[in-house]
Amino acid sequence: MRARNGAYTALAVVASIFVACLVIQVFLAGLGVFDSPSAFMTHATFGYIIEWLTLVMLLIAAFGRLGRRLIRLTALTLVQLVLQSVFVAVRDTYPMVAALHPVNGFAVLLVTILIARLAWQGRQAAIATSAASAIPSPAAAEAPS
Repeated sequence: MRARNGAYTALAVVASIFVACLVIQVFLAGLGVFDSPSAFMTHATFGYIIEWLTLVMLLIAAFGRLGRRLIRLTALTLVQLVLQSVFVAVRDTYPMVAALHPVNGFAVLLVTILIARLAWQGRQAAIATSAASAIPSPAAAEAPS
């Protein structure tokens, strides 16, 4: 049970860091709109850097055996981040499709918040389960030898 607790903790921490990075991404996009268009390069570069966190989350969920729901949600974030690059790549030929980039960005944020929340809850449940199994039951203590 200790390994699963560690996996939940790792996923919760990585997902929480990713949520913070996504908020920074929105700020960097705002700089590109309201300050200087060159700031969009910072937004793009930072996006490619943090994209790896989605793979880390998926690996933690899969190898930690944290259940189908968390594995699927972490896989979804990886797909969503790939779509972010696709939306930007088609901006000249399909601007209506490219306009989904910020919408998908907010969807990534919502899914990642859900992952973090579920991982923190899973961590608490794993701790409670391991604590309960460590305490001998009263019936076992009273059983004759």
